[in-house]
Amino acid sequence: MSVFNCVWYKTAKVAFERALKIDEKEFGPHHLRPAGCVNNLGLVLQDLGDFRGAKAAFERALKIREKAFGPDHPKVASILNNLGLVLQDLGDFLEAKAAFERALKVDEKAYGTDHPTVGRDLNNLGAVLLVLGDLPGAKEASKHSLKIAESTYGSDHPDIAICYINLGRVLLAFGNRPKAKAAFERALRIDEKAFGPEHPNVARDVNDLGGVLRALGDLRGARAALKRALAILRNSLGDDHPHARAVRRNLDSLPPE
Repeated sequence: MSVFNCVWYKTAKVAFERALKIDEKEFGPHHLRPAGCVNNLGLVLQDLGDFRGAKAAFERALKIREKAFGPDHPKVASILNNLGLVLQDLGDFLEAKAAFERALKVDEKAYGTDHPTVGRDLNNLGAVLLVLGDLPGAKEASKHSLKIAESTYGSDHPDIAICYINLGRVLLAFGNRPKAKAAFERALRIDEKAFGPEHPNVARDVNDLGGVLRALGDLRGARAALKRALAILRNSLGDDHPHARAVRRNLDSLPPE
């Protein structure tokens, strides 16, 4: 993918900002049309690493949709998921958990317990439960999410990959390193096939694989994986992106060669 990705995100940001300005002038700042632009702008800001800007955008979109649809509508739940993810990026895990739990409650009521939207909510919730130290809750949520995704999409869909990443992280936390490694490798195969070898999702997978290789004592393999992840993120998102900095810290923490 090369530098085009970073340029694309910046171009998209300018386009959404322009569309938002037009919609605000036409419909007013509290209309549903601007809310859609604000949400899309938040997604791009998150991709660019502007997590605080993304949070503000999602909070604005959430407020508009809550007023239009009420607090228990699936369109509100979708914004809650976006907000929860950026709260995770900001390290506000308790608030992220609350956002995911609220989204899950809304979507289960709207769709039932085995809908792919519910699976998305569970996967997000499982990831934050893991960070908060609730390993049994994280494992249950991740396994249920994976089951829903596989029954919905089959075995090779990109939505399956993130389920395997989160399940792998849970398995690693439980100390099951071989199964965690297998989960990360499965996610990597899916994302390489879906997006190509230079996508940020592939970098995420390779970074996790590097972590489990380190835990298994394969320092050479871990270093190679982390170097690959860092190169992808530098080329696609830029050297100063928070995700690139995180991978660099992982790489720097390895013992010297």
